[in-house]
Amino acid sequence: MLHKVESGLDGSGLCACIRVMKTKMLVVLLGSLVLVAGCVGTVNDRSTPAVPFVKDKFEGRYARTPEQVYAAAEEVLKANGVIERESVLNPGANQVRTIEAKMNGRRIWVRVEPVDTKVSSVVVQVRTSGGGADLELTQELQKQIAVTLATR
Repeated sequence: MLHKVESGLDGSGLCACIRVMKTKMLVVLLGSLVLVAGCVGTVNDRSTPAVPFVKDKFEGRYARTPEQVYAAAEEVLKANGVIERESVLNPGANQVRTIEAKMNGRRIWVRVEPVDTKVSSVVVQVRTSGGGADLELTQELQKQIAVTLATR
């Protein structure tokens, strides 16, 4: 004759280990959500809700003055979308200028600053409305800025 042996894990409320395991899993899940849905810094020294730890910006360096690079970036953003905000982060000799724009549900940030007396840096950053990165648009805008500078 066979005897059926119960482990005690199947009974409702008889074993506290199941409740502890579920609580631990819930804590891990909530912790993961906090890490995934966070804030990221933008190139204009602000932050926006987005998925962190994702590459979302590219830098280009050009042998032009910051004013020329800024004008080219502004022209490209006006042709492709709507400029929402322009700002100067570091007034003075080494001023850093930024542009914030929107295009097709994407948020775009552009930062222009001098590297030295002959070279300027432009950083383009693009995020989707859901917080993801759009590297294709980032590269396209970077390319359009370079072409605009080359034709001047």
